[in-house]
Amino acid sequence: MFYHLRLRCFVVVELKIEEFKPELAGKMNLYLSAVDDQIRHESDAPSIGIILCKGKNEVIVEYALRGSTKPMGVAEYRLSGLLPEPLRGELPTEAELSREFPLMSLVKLRIEVEREIRLLINGQSEGDRPRVIGSMLVELQRLGLSPQSTDRFQAALQIMNRAAHGIEVNDVDASEAAEIAAAFLAELRTMRKRNRS
Repeated sequence: MFYHLRLRCFVVVELKIEEFKPELAGKMNLYLSAVDDQIRHESDAPSIGIILCKGKNEVIVEYALRGSTKPMGVAEYRLSGLLPEPLRGELPTEAELSREFPLMSLVKLRIEVEREIRLLINGQSEGDRPRVIGSMLVELQRLGLSPQSTDRFQAALQIMNRAAHGIEVNDVDASEAAEIAAAFLAELRTMRKRNRS
């Protein structure tokens, strides 16, 4: 949410990683009503809503917004892998961020391992799928899919969990945990590729 000084109104922006759906207009209407009722000053103009989506069908957008009395619009965004030239020198590189926040890479690695385990289990198991990484490791073992480095990974996982919860981890432990987790992740990916063939 922003406040536009020239227009003298609040601007509510909703960013969606999906295509526009008609129900998004209803949600935005709710948000605008709440902002106008709870935050807007009587001298402010009515709040404006902007829905940014991955894509949109113009006909669906027109029908979804046709009866709305609130000012709102829908726009598409495009992702680019390239950073605009003026920003390149201003923003830190990935390597600089890794040096600045060494535990961030551990957390990212933990997420990748969890995702890979989930994909491996989903291809083999039926019914309720465990959601916690510890129980997913148990499920891997039950299915006979535990990589050789599982025991080492479980020790590294304790360090990764500490990092994920913002608890200080020394550099040596973090580096060792990252190395073990990377090897475990590589094993998981190899197993999943083999299972697909």
